[in-house]
Parts: sequence; structure tokens; C-alpha cells
Amino acid sequence: MKFPIDCEDNFNSTLLFWICRFVRMKLNSLSNKELREPKVLQNTIFELTKKVNNIDELDKLVKEARNAGLTGINTYFIPLKKLYDMLILQNLNSMKKIDEELLSDFLASNTGGLSDATKKNHRMAILSFFSYLDKQNEEDNKSHVYNIQLKHWGGIVGNKGQKLPEFMDENELKRFLEAIDNCRFKSAALRNKLIVKFIIYTGARVSEILGLKIRDVSKEKDCFVLRIRGKGNKYRIVLIKRILVENELSEHLENSLPNKDGLLFCNRNGNKLTQAYVSRIVEQMLIIAGVRKEKNGAHMLRHTFATLLYRRRKDIVLVQEALGHASLNTSRIYTHFDSDKLKEAANVAEEFTKDKLRK
Repeated sequence: MKFPIDCEDNFNSTLLFWICRFVRMKLNSLSNKELREPKVLQNTIFELTKKVNNIDELDKLVKEARNAGLTGINTYFIPLKKLYDMLILQNLNSMKKIDEELLSDFLASNTGGLSDATKKNHRMAILSFFSYLDKQNEEDNKSHVYNIQLKHWGGIVGNKGQKLPEFMDENELKRFLEAIDNCRFKSAALRNKLIVKFIIYTGARVSEILGLKIRDVSKEKDCFVLRIRGKGNKYRIVLIKRILVENELSEHLENSLPNKDGLLFCNRNGNKLTQAYVSRIVEQMLIIAGVRKEKNGAHMLRHTFATLLYRRRKDIVLVQEALGHASLNTSRIYTHFDSDKLKEAANVAEEFTKDKLRK
């Protein structure tokens, strides 16, 4: 069913109405492979068919869906909630007053300091929302078409230089692993050590390791085989030498409490751990190891694995396969750390100088 773009009595109610409809559509269309509580999701969708009184009420419903396992909804809702707060302050009297310039201002002022990936997610959420509006509004057989593009909003535009990822060199990594082995965590020490080691020894994303289930881990000769669910719910296989984690993994499995989702790693309530929690562990271990980096989060461990893998093997395709990159171009960033080639460039400068001195 389609509605006029200004379908409620005032702008605030109208904007909330459309965001609710968009969220409901996304809840019905996002992948539900991680869904743990279908009844909670059904109830959330049903509640969205009724009138939602304010953005906080909608926020609560979205959190219920996220906690039920539909975590992807946050990618869309968080930027739209920020947009809602900003547009309400504009005192607009019609949805038709929203234009590309206003949305560009929103993105410029609300994504400063965020990672490039998060900026892209904000842009994607805005584009998806207004594309939905283009198709779903109608009055007198006509639609109001926004045709939002956001090609040049002041965030990631053109051929902006790609930032080199933060990583540990081999000496720093050695100190970091020693800190992990020697540290006595306040609680769940074995679990936390294993999580960090799984990331650093495989290069998997934090979310991929936290999503591992016990059944996803098997033995094959001298390796553990991990069945990883990556971006877009695509599976891949990564290997880790058994000698690196076998004793700790066996002890962890013997002492860990069962959980309804069969997770390999979970909190005391049997729920999935958060990426923020793992990043705090990594930050603490870096301090203990005396390693200082501009970005101390757990994702830095993935960059470390990829960088050392390329330095040791000089095989960019191997890096792509190990990290699960869809495009080889994504993996090429790690060729910037090829010190052997850089030394060749330094040698040329030295040779040129020597030739000049001989003259």
C-alpha cells in the first residue's frame, strides 16, 4: 500500500511513520540466518504495523529485533535515528523540503571521526531509505521522487587516498603473544586468550570468531578447520595449527557452559560476546606488552596477520583467500608493506649518489 509523502498531521509524525515502514520492510528482507528468537521478531514486526508514538519507542523495538539475532538492522536504523534527530531541529513543514544538500550537510556533520566503512554505511542507509520513499509514496497517481545520489557529500569522494592499516611488526607481535600467555584475566581467562589467538592466527574478523559455533570446528591431521561465516553470510574455511591452541581449546570446551546457540565463545549468560568487549581485551594486552598503536582495536590483529602473511609469502592471492576478500584490490593494501621492494628503491638512490660522487 502506498501513501502520500506527507501522510500525517505534522512533519515529525510523518518522518517517524516512514522510518517505521522502512524498518519493517528491512526486518522482513534482511538475512535471518542468525535469528535465534523468531517469535520476538514476529512480535516486533506486528508492533510496527501499529502506530509508534516516538523515536525512542521505535528504538526499543529495533533493539528487540537486534537482540533476537537480526543484527543487520542496526546498519540502517542508527544512521536514520541520527537523521531523524537532525531533521526535527530543522522545523520543516513537509517531507518534500528534504533535499540532497540537507542530507549532505547531515552526513558531513555526523560522520566526522568515524571510520571509512562506517561512513559508507551511513551513506548506504540514507540512499536505501530515500530510494524506498521514491517507490512507496503516491498521491493522485503521482510520486514525489527524491533521486538522492550523495556522490559528493564531503566524506569519501573521488580517489581519496587509502589509509594504511595499523599493524604489529614481528617483534611487537611476539611481545603481545607473551602478554596474552602470561596475563591473568579477571574472569574467563582461557576463553579470552583463545578468542585473541584465533583472530591473530587466522586473520578472521572479530565478528566471525565470535559467531563460531562448536560444530564449526573440526580436526584435520595437524590442523583445526574453522568453518567461518563471513560478510554476506558467505562461508569459507580457515585453518589453524592444532599445536598453537589445542590444549587451551580442549580445556575451554571441557569447562564451558552449554548455550542454546551452540556458540564456541559466549558470556556467562550464554549470549554472544560483543566486538567492543574483545577490543578492550586487546587494548589491555597492548598496554601490558608495551606496544603503542594509533588504533588499538581487535581489528588491528587481522591487519597484522595479513601483513605478516604477505611479507613471508609474497602471495597476494593467498592473502585474499585467507582473509575472505571478495576483491583482490582489497588485499592489495598489504603490498605497501613489502620492505624488500622498498629497499630496492633505497638502493637505487644510494647507487645514484655513488655514481655522482665518482664523477
